[in-house]
Amino acid sequence: MERDRPIQAAKRINQVEEYYFSTKLKELERLRKAGKSIINMGIGNPDLPPAPAVLKMLNTQSADEANHGYQSYIGIPELREAICRWYKIHYDVTIDAVSEVLPLMGSKEGIMHITMAFVNPGDSVLVPNPGYPTYASASKIAEAKLITYDLDEHNNWLPDLAALEKHDLSQVKLMWINYPNMPTGATGSVEFFKQVIAFGKKHNIVIVNDNPYSFILNEKPMSIMSLEGAKEIAIELNSLSKSHNMAGWRVGMAISNPQFIQYILRVKSNMDSGMFKPLQLAAAKALELGDEWYASVNNEYMKRRVIVHEIMDLLNCKYDLNQTGMFVWARIPDNYQDSGALSDDILYGCDVFITPGFIFGDKGKHYIRISLCTNQTVLKEAKQRIEKLRN
Repeated sequence: MERDRPIQAAKRINQVEEYYFSTKLKELERLRKAGKSIINMGIGNPDLPPAPAVLKMLNTQSADEANHGYQSYIGIPELREAICRWYKIHYDVTIDAVSEVLPLMGSKEGIMHITMAFVNPGDSVLVPNPGYPTYASASKIAEAKLITYDLDEHNNWLPDLAALEKHDLSQVKLMWINYPNMPTGATGSVEFFKQVIAFGKKHNIVIVNDNPYSFILNEKPMSIMSLEGAKEIAIELNSLSKSHNMAGWRVGMAISNPQFIQYILRVKSNMDSGMFKPLQLAAAKALELGDEWYASVNNEYMKRRVIVHEIMDLLNCKYDLNQTGMFVWARIPDNYQDSGALSDDILYGCDVFITPGFIFGDKGKHYIRISLCTNQTVLKEAKQRIEKLRN
């Protein structure tokens, strides 16, 4: 018998849209097929390779026939121990390799795991505006109520915790923070982390710091876990995607107390079957890299940032020279209605894509973001195209 009505998707699907960059990349591909030479300066997708020793480890271990089976849901001991050593050396944080760390298939997956582990339908989640769109999307999929909190350049892009306390926080389960911040490039501080830990404890809210950018153009990498009492109420996500040029490898981690890690593991263990062992061994090798590795990567990003600043100057945009991370975030001139108008002007006028800030929330509507994940030659070409458009 034929169906008399189409099959409907779950209601939660109606709460989210396809990720902005997923749809935008399709548009850029259509423009390329139409003969346009598009320069994409939008996405934070590292174009530099991982360290040679990391690639060698992956190749060597992949050749071992014993390394192709399913692996533990909690990651191999070598990787967990390497994460702990990395946190101790660079963040001065002591972590138990057995109970306080959980390797993940990327920190983006961790956002969903944590949300599913802590949030019931109808619970509330504090989400930054502007902020990484996945925080809101994961919350919507979990059928949570979003409470957005504004970040403002006049407050160094930090949340106003006193203003938040004027709200009813009784149903809030999670608060997402992200320092060093994306998209704004702002950094956290010891004082801020102390305040937000106290805020979480006072209101019984789990604080989640998403921390993948701390090694990019940042002289003092910092973890919320270095503060007293953080493990009791906080979770930190971290990743090798940006810090080690391993975005496509999908290696991340969650750090917290044993109970929280077990909650996350209950979700994770029902959603994957463990990471490829050679990949985990190569990731452990990456975490052994010394300061010279980070310095070499940052040296290249510094050179690129100079060109991006020149592009921002051409566009009459204003930016903070002290930003960290692999993007430059800038306020657009007043003659543009919003960031989408400027982005489209540059895309259709000179075949250069720049990320409009509105995708990070309405507090970003008057800002644009340019990625540093484009080599100097291409950045200079983009600059020349924009100069021609402006002249």
